[in-house]
Amino acid sequence: MIFGNGSKAATAVLEGVPANLPEDAAAVFRSRVMSAYETMAARTGMKKCSQITIGFDSSPADRPKRDAAGADESNVEERAERFRAMRPLYDFGFLALPDDLLDDIMAAIDVINVEERVFDEWGLRAIEPFPKTALNFYGPPGTGKTLAAHAVAGRLGRPIICADYSQIESKFHGDGPKNMDALFHAAARDGAVLFMDEADSLLSKRLTNVSQGSEQAINSLRSQILICLERFRGVVIFATNLVENYDRAFETRVRHIRFDMPDAACRRRIWAAHLPEPLPRGACVCLDTLSGIDGICGRDIKNAVIDAAVRAARAGSDAVTLADLSGAVERIKAARIAAKPENSLDEDEQAEAGGRVRAMLANEESNGGAANA
Repeated sequence: MIFGNGSKAATAVLEGVPANLPEDAAAVFRSRVMSAYETMAARTGMKKCSQITIGFDSSPADRPKRDAAGADESNVEERAERFRAMRPLYDFGFLALPDDLLDDIMAAIDVINVEERVFDEWGLRAIEPFPKTALNFYGPPGTGKTLAAHAVAGRLGRPIICADYSQIESKFHGDGPKNMDALFHAAARDGAVLFMDEADSLLSKRLTNVSQGSEQAINSLRSQILICLERFRGVVIFATNLVENYDRAFETRVRHIRFDMPDAACRRRIWAAHLPEPLPRGACVCLDTLSGIDGICGRDIKNAVIDAAVRAARAGSDAVTLADLSGAVERIKAARIAAKPENSLDEDEQAEAGGRVRAMLANEESNGGAANA
C-alpha cells in the first residue's frame, strides 16, 4: 500500500485485491478503503489524491502505461490485448426466430461469403473498398439479440468479441476513442465478429453546444466509431433496447433488424430448446399448453425453466410438472416492474393535483357568485 503526499498531487495505490474476488465483496472492500482514506486525509490534512488505484494484483509491467496526467500511453496493439475473442456460445439451431427475420440476418451475413466474387470479380470494390456487414439488432429485452450475434459468428465459423460501454469509456480524456480503435483492431486481428451490447450508450446522439471536456470526449468517441466502421472489413453487430436514442449518422451505416416478442410458434420452439432431455418432466408437461402463455420472451422462458427445476429439486420432486413451469412464469410476470408512463403522476401527486383543481374551482365559484350578487 502506497500513499504519496508532497508538493505535487498525491497518489494512492493499493495492491493485492484478488482477481477472483466476487464483485459484491470487492465493491464493499473498495468502499471501506475509500472511506478510511477520506477520514485519514481529513484528520491529517493530506492533499487529495489526483489518482487512486485499487485492485491491481499484477506486476507493474502489466499495468497500463500512463503519462503525468494519467492518460494511457499504450499503442493500439497493446490496448487490443485487452480484448480477446471467444468461441460462440449458441448456433442457429438454438435460436427461435420468425422465418423472415432469419432470412434478413442470413442475407446480411452472406456478404462475407460472396465477397471475392462480388467485390473482386464483379468490380464492386471500386465503390466499396471495405465491404463489411454492420448490423443493429434492436427490440425488447430478452428477444434473442445476443443469441443471434453468437449464432452469426457460429454460422461464419468465426470467434466473437463481446464488448460494452464499460470497456470503452475512460475518465481520461482521449482514452475512449483509442479504446474503440483498439477494439476494432482486435476484431480484425482475430478475424472475429465484433458484438457491442447496450449500444445506445455508444451510439446515442452527439452533444451540441459543447462546453466541457467530458462532453467533447463523448463526441470524439462517437466520431471514432464512425471512422472505425468505415474502414473495418468484417462483421460488427450492435444491440440495443433503446434504438430511438441513436445518432442519425449511424442510420445509413448499419442495417437495422428488429427483434419482436415471440409468437406462439416461436415460443413453442423456445420451450422445446430449454427443456433438455435429461430434465425429468411430468407427463402433463405439454409444449402446446406452454406456448399458449403469451407476453413472455425467450429469457423469461429460460428463467422459468431454471426456477421451476430448482424449486422441484428443493421440494424433493422426481420431475418438473406443468404446474411448476406455469407457476414460474406467473411469478416472473408478477415480479416485473411496471413502467410508469412519461410525465405520469403517482397516487400522492394525483391527490395533490386533484386538491388544487378543486380549490381553484371553489375559488372561481365563489368569485362568480359574488359578481352575480
